[in-house]
Amino acid sequence: MLEDKINADFKEAMKERNEIKVSILRMVKSSIQNLKIEKKKKELGDEDMLGILAKHVKQAQDALEGFKKGGREDLIKKEAAELEIIKSYLPQEISSEELKNLIKEAIKTTGAASAADMGRVMKELMPKVKGRADGKKVNQLVQELLSGANNKK
Repeated sequence: MLEDKINADFKEAMKERNEIKVSILRMVKSSIQNLKIEKKKKELGDEDMLGILAKHVKQAQDALEGFKKGGREDLIKKEAAELEIIKSYLPQEISSEELKNLIKEAIKTTGAASAADMGRVMKELMPKVKGRADGKKVNQLVQELLSGANNKK
């Protein structure tokens, strides 16, 4: 289970005195604990864990973007290292081609015909790609494919 791996890696990072890894895993463990309290559960499934990790990846990417705009090389390196640690717990990212095929399948399943149906497509699609694809990228491809489907009619 993903939570067990995170706990084991946290202990190992403590022993190795790896400050960056300890820091990021402590933050992830805190998010896990908060979600357990929120959902009133003792155990979280891997789907919940992927959601937590995906949220942390997005936060790290946003921070990295801000540091690049600000020209903060010292913080860019630190944030990039943290991002790699978090990403190591996520499943391998889905390829663009596979993502397009999943989107086309979701469009067929929902019977979506225009951009107005985007919400239905996203609702069908996101559980399948959670933690394996960037939400912005998914959103952009869905918009492109829906507008392309609209133009073909």
